[in-house]
Amino acid sequence: MFSIKDRVGALYDMLAPFSAQGINLNRLDARPSGRKVWDYVFFLDMEGHIEDAKVAAAIDRLRVDCMFLKVLGSYPKCQ
Repeated sequence: MFSIKDRVGALYDMLAPFSAQGINLNRLDARPSGRKVWDYVFFLDMEGHIEDAKVAAAIDRLRVDCMFLKVLGSYPKCQ
């Protein structure tokens, strides 16, 4: 989950590192943060594990530009 400042292209910029790393995003939800108007928290589901190099690189890039980031879980792929 993460939050960003409200500006033109902000969400696009947050998702670009996943595309650049070839990571498939399965779900994106936005919920009001409750702190102020137009302030949202985004929940993102993706394929990959936090220890995968590509996922870690995308998360690290996201961490630079967002106001808040928390990994809620990372699970191995079911076989």
